Order: sequence, then C-alpha cells, then structure tokens
Amino acid sequence: MKKTLDLLRANNELRVIDTPLDVVLEIPHLAYAEVKKQDGGKALLFTHPIDKARGITYDTPVIMNLFGSYARTELLFGRDIEGVATEIENLLHMKPPQNFKEKLGMLGDLFAMKDIFPKKLKTRGSCQETIKQGDEINLYDLPILTTWEEDGGPFITMGQVYTQSLDGNVVNLGMYRLQVYDKNHLGLHWQIHKDSSHFFDQYQRAGKKMPVSIGIGGDPLYTWCATAPLPYGVNELLLYGLVKKETLKLVQSITTPLYIPEDVDFVIEGWVDPEKLVLEGPFGDHTGYYTLEEHYPVLEVSAITNRKNPHFLATVVGKPPLEDKYMGWATERIFLPLLKTNAADLIDYHMPENGVFHNLILAKMKPLYKGHAKQFMHIFWGSGQMSFVKHALFFGEDAPKLNNYEALITYALNRFIPKCIFISEGITDALDHSSPEALVGGKMGIDLTASYSPMAPISIQSTELLEKLRPLIPEISDVTQYMRHTANPITVISISKVRALRECFSLLESLKTYLRIVVFVDEAKNDIHNPYMLIWRVTNNMDAVRDVYRSESIVAIDGTTKTDLDGFEREWPGDVECTPSVVQRLKELSLWDLDLKLEQKYRL
Repeated sequence: MKKTLDLLRANNELRVIDTPLDVVLEIPHLAYAEVKKQDGGKALLFTHPIDKARGITYDTPVIMNLFGSYARTELLFGRDIEGVATEIENLLHMKPPQNFKEKLGMLGDLFAMKDIFPKKLKTRGSCQETIKQGDEINLYDLPILTTWEEDGGPFITMGQVYTQSLDGNVVNLGMYRLQVYDKNHLGLHWQIHKDSSHFFDQYQRAGKKMPVSIGIGGDPLYTWCATAPLPYGVNELLLYGLVKKETLKLVQSITTPLYIPEDVDFVIEGWVDPEKLVLEGPFGDHTGYYTLEEHYPVLEVSAITNRKNPHFLATVVGKPPLEDKYMGWATERIFLPLLKTNAADLIDYHMPENGVFHNLILAKMKPLYKGHAKQFMHIFWGSGQMSFVKHALFFGEDAPKLNNYEALITYALNRFIPKCIFISEGITDALDHSSPEALVGGKMGIDLTASYSPMAPISIQSTELLEKLRPLIPEISDVTQYMRHTANPITVISISKVRALRECFSLLESLKTYLRIVVFVDEAKNDIHNPYMLIWRVTNNMDAVRDVYRSESIVAIDGTTKTDLDGFEREWPGDVECTPSVVQRLKELSLWDLDLKLEQKYRL
C-alpha cells in the first residue's frame, strides 16, 4: 500500500487527514462526503484513527475512497481501461495465423500472457511479518469502521475473501461485508448466489469446517479483482496478471491451506463451522437502504498476520454516488467483450450509478429480427451477476451514447408505446427489498429498438394537472412533469398513501389526454424536483409484476414504500442517512467541505 500512497501523492490524488477521528461514524461520514464531490474527490488517508468508546488510539492509518474517480481508477490500474477491454476482445477473437508474420505476432501475444498465472512461493510473505494466534488474536486491534448509526456493529468493507471448494480444485476471490462480533469472530455475508456460498454448501454436506482467508490492502487491483464477475471456476486473480503484466506472488496462509498475495497489508485467517449460523446485520448497504438481520455463517479467527507498518483499506456504501461507481465502471468496460460472447449483436451497455448496478441497465444492440431485444433480455437475465438486473432498456444502434442521458431519454420517449414493455420474473439480488418474497421478483425490459410514432398528450402546466388529479386521488400532495417536449412526458406524483396505489391506477384513464407515463412516490423523504434521486428511489422500490400498470395510452409505476396497505408482508428497510451531529462536528473541524447543493442533491 505504501507504493500506492506514493503514486497518489505524486499525482496530487491524496488528501491527508491528521485530525484524530473516530472509526465509529466520523471517518466513514467524511469519506461519504468526499466521494460525492463533482470529480469524486481525493483518496483519503486518516493518520490518527481512534475509537472513543473503547479508548483506543490506533497506530494503523485508514485509507478510503481509493478508487473514487475515473482518473484515479486508471492510475491504479496502471493503464487505460478501454485498452484492457480491447486486449480481452482480441484474445477472444484470436484466429490461427495464416503466414509467418502472423505467427510472430501471435507469439508476441502469447508471450504477453506468461504472467497471467500466479506463482506460489514456498517462503513466507511480507504480509506475515507479524503473526498473532491464540490469545493474541483481537479484531478490535484493527481500525474497523462502524459506518452508519443503525449498523449492527463494525464491518470490514474491503476484504478480499479467499475460499476454495471442498476438493481444493476450485478457488475463489470475492468481496463480502464482514461483521465483527467479538475479538475472534466475523460474520460472512456471502449471499446464496455467490461462489463462496456454493463452496459452503459442499462443506456443509460433508460435515467439515471450511477454511477462509481474508486479505486487506496490498495492490489495489487485488480488491478490484475480488469484485470481478467471472464465471464459476475461473480464478479472479488471473485478471491481475492480465492487467498488470506481472506475475502475482502468493504465499500459503499460516493456519489454512489457502494462498493469498504475499504483499497484502493484513490477513485474517479462520475456519467456518457449517452447522453454525449467526444473525448478521443490519448494515447500510450500497442500495442506499439498510439490509436487515439474517442468519449467515460465522468465521472463527485462527490467525491475524500483517506486514510492518500496515495500512487499513476500507470503503463506505450508502446512497449514490459511491466509490463503487468507479470500480463498476472499470468492470463494465472490461467485461463488455465477455458479455458479447453470449450476445454477439450487443454494441455496448451501461449501468447508471443511481441504478445501483442491479436496478437499472442500458444496452445498445444491432437488432436483426423481430423479438431480438426480448431475446437479449433473457440472455442478460440468465448471465451470471447480470441475472440480478431488475430493469433493462434496449436501444438500437442509431441511439445516442448510453451515458448521454438527456439525448437518450428524448430518443426513448419519442418512440415509446406501452407495448414496448416486457415483464417477467426471475432471481433478484439478496439486497433487493421490494419484491413480495426474498430472492425472486419482477423484471421489466423495454424494447426501444423499434421506432413507433406515439401521439403526444395535451400539454398543461403542473399546477393545472394537480387540480385535475386531486378530485380523483385526494391523497396526492404535489405534481411535476419532466420531458414535456417529448411524445411521452413523465408525470411524477408525490402522495401520502392511504390505500394501495393499484386501486388508483385505473382512475388515471379519465385524464389520458394529459398523461402518458406516471410515477408515484411517497411525499416523505422525496423531492419530486430531484430526478437523480427519484431514479434511485423508484428503481429500488418497484417490483415490475406488482407495480407497473399498462393500458393502451398510459403507463403508471408505483415507486412508493410498500406496507400492509399493499399486502406486503416483508419488513421494509429504512434509508441510509448521515447522523446530523457527526456531520456538524466534521464541519466544526473544517473537514467537511462538500458543497451544500450536492449535500442536498444526494439527500445525505
């Protein structure tokens, strides 16, 4: 990590905080504000972390917002992200050489691959310069953060979790939040769809304890590799060699058979009893909501090792934008060629940050036949982590760039009719809170590859529209309209619910001369004039099967909180929000310098 800090300093990408700050709320709150700056802010080095409640002053500095900008992400990769994607695409389309010159070129390509496979060392690594076992083990010696007021405790948020199958033939590197229960136990939030969870099932059936090693720090690319959506059985660390063109050196853990990079800052090793599950959470997650308590496996720590003068790497999650915006951008670009192997006519795809990855995806394709976009919907919903995506919009090759939102939305609304919508069901991310039952819910695809000619409604002012709506639905609080220059203006209605909104949808038909797309949100905690956060809220809160109404002329979406009024039986989680007293203290220390307009926009 020292090399990384030197690199950041040399490029003016590091902000050093020497003021002693608490690992409970203060440090993560400041990092949360930093990443929301217009350019993603700088990486943060907290040199004097403390734990006031426990009376601890830590010697180990904390690093946050490491990947928090496009420029810094490429700096950490050491190369152009699009160049990595091009290299992967060339490898996937490598053809047999036709002449001597092509043979020489292929030799060069193959020689460049020599560093892909990690090398296992027989010696100990720098990550094992200090070894603690037995009574010396104490997780509270590490500056592990408590991010949010309602979190269940401290959580490791940038842990590289190394696991292997029961027979040892398949290894996996993943990233899961890790809750500290006491000095030697960690909760392992590996969700049911993840490879480590599949390994856990193998150990559970065999009645054997499962080894786990957790790396923290080292080369930042290790951490990104832990998030990479590779197919089952493919070692994520192969990406390190591909990107860096360096042979990754691994050493065996002290108390488990697992190998970890020799230069990480910390390693936490241990064993999981497959018969023991413990309540984990709650935790303010990257959806911007708390994930609630559930039972997950627990790790009994058998060793903690570290290098001399280590640094502790962490991240903060909550409402967008977050550091994972930039990590996800690298993943999006690099994995486009791999996604094209299942969908050859895919041109591009994009995951808007306020769709928090699995809630919204945009894709551009070359449609060749009727139903082609629907075929792509099924491909996406059946491909690895893409299967978690709730809402997918597909555009033709003549559409604007997918990140040119204003032009893209105009393009979409001028060709959209209700029959463009396709609703299905499938698996959902374990973090999704909106579906009637956990892990399974509605999916919505919108085919915008065909050019229809919708008839625009009569345009009236929002105040006049509100006067027409209130007699029909008295509980409406306010109305605003977006994209009125298009054939399908979007009407956003805030409401104080007294009944299920599905009882109101048909009432809109009497105003179909003024309405096309209608979106309902709760009056509480929503600003209907803030489209960025409205997209975040609605895509989080809707289940397409339950919450989308379609007629020949109107589409209505229920983006409100679901309660017993809706027949909703699951517990609905609360929003992730900063603690006002902590924000005030950081402002008094002249450390919180986020522009007030951004603070209000992102609903901190």
